[in-house]
Amino acid sequence: MPETLNLTLSPKQAASEEGWLAIAVRRLGIRRDQVALARVIKRSVDARQQTPKVLLTVEVFVDGEQQPEQIHFDYPDVNGKTEVVIVGGGPAGLFAALRLIELGYRPILLERGREVGQRRRDIAQIHRGVAVDHESNYAFGEGGAGTFSDGKLFTRSKKRGDYNRALQTLVFHGANPEILYEAHPHIGTDCLPKIIEQVRQTIINAGGIIRFDSCVTDIELHQGRIKGVWVGDELIEGAAVVLATGHSADDIYEMLHRRGVRLEAKPWAMGVRVEHPQELIDRIQYHSADMREWLPAAAYSLVSQVGGRGVYSFCMCPGGVIVPAMTDFGECVVNGMSASARSSRWANAGIVTEVRPEDFAHLHDQWGELAGLKYRQQVERHAAALVGGGGVAPAQRLADFVAGRPSIDLPRTSYLPKTTAAVADEWLPDFIAQSLRGGFKSFGHKMRGFVTNQAQIIGVESRTSTPVRIPRDKESLQHPEVAGLYPTGEGAGYAGGIISAALDGTRVAEMVAQTIK
Repeated sequence: MPETLNLTLSPKQAASEEGWLAIAVRRLGIRRDQVALARVIKRSVDARQQTPKVLLTVEVFVDGEQQPEQIHFDYPDVNGKTEVVIVGGGPAGLFAALRLIELGYRPILLERGREVGQRRRDIAQIHRGVAVDHESNYAFGEGGAGTFSDGKLFTRSKKRGDYNRALQTLVFHGANPEILYEAHPHIGTDCLPKIIEQVRQTIINAGGIIRFDSCVTDIELHQGRIKGVWVGDELIEGAAVVLATGHSADDIYEMLHRRGVRLEAKPWAMGVRVEHPQELIDRIQYHSADMREWLPAAAYSLVSQVGGRGVYSFCMCPGGVIVPAMTDFGECVVNGMSASARSSRWANAGIVTEVRPEDFAHLHDQWGELAGLKYRQQVERHAAALVGGGGVAPAQRLADFVAGRPSIDLPRTSYLPKTTAAVADEWLPDFIAQSLRGGFKSFGHKMRGFVTNQAQIIGVESRTSTPVRIPRDKESLQHPEVAGLYPTGEGAGYAGGIISAALDGTRVAEMVAQTIK
């Protein structure tokens, strides 16, 4: 059996295998040449004290001990097998497809957007302020919203499925094995497209079908059961339909509502992106700007209560950039991402507050369960109209916002196409602006130096999750009133990130296999 050691090290000691392994062999009382394999199985940074420490859990195998097997998955040939339609090629849809193949079913995956290579070119058009392709952007396309949004793999929903197996699946398809042991694993938007391409190839090699530019426009229902979906005038049938459309597929919710498929309004969160110089966050978190030689760009996680509403940081991107995540230039939507190196000069995070059904109750009589969706659309379109659209985002210096004064100018930013100074109280609903203002004051006490005019807020961070849930039975995971329809992932209201969506898609695939066998 390997020896397992828990090591508390300086950042410099932990930065290289030579550094930590020398300490490990001394602790074990063995020679370096006796080590057949040494590996990290858990890594985290403890920056609570004045001098940060790195906590490592390592395994050491000596000569003669059986070493762990390489990660491997078997995907059988499913040509000619029972077909299951999957709508959406994000993490929920892709992991559902992989699991269905493992279980002997043939997925037909329909993605409204384009493959990652073409999608990258379409996104470049948004950055230049030229155009937004409604079907190929930061929200839609191969890999879903996560592909070009960051690649953070942390989730609190590990009880929903095999978290480690999901990470191993990504490693099998090319992800850095470090994600298996980092406390907050991250792939990076520069690496994710290659991994998504490998997943695509696995599905195709096994006999699965992936179709791009295939936006579902309707569903085919017969006696309370879904028979298939329509892509234009083509009906695509399957033994079941897995609906994994993502949090921005407004047209899908509207189509389901029009067809009488029951939906539910749900709370979600909206706010802004806040952007600081990364060096400032490093100084606050590591108590020094010199630790970056040995430690990654510093992150933070913040939460507060303001007037009974939660205000919290969301999708924090150290060493990252803010991106235009709208699906139309008539909307103003921002998100954050970072590359694997997290080497940008900026740090950003969503700072958001709860949006509750009573906040959009005035829209219920007209829109029913779509009231929250329509409210979100109104906020996004109002902000865009205020600054002229075209991908321009409203922004305000952070200390100015907290103090309730306008910003005369703005600091440099990572955001493209560009920002323009605008008072946030004019482009955010009043309850959101006031909640955020109180939240930032609280965060300034927790992180001294956080509230500064070196930082700015940029809006609108509105796609934290969907304002609509597609209900499903707790046992069968099917829609309660439409047999064979399996809602999954963020768009259905059952996930909130890459891994939670992947776990949910896997779980749904397993239930599909149990039901239709």
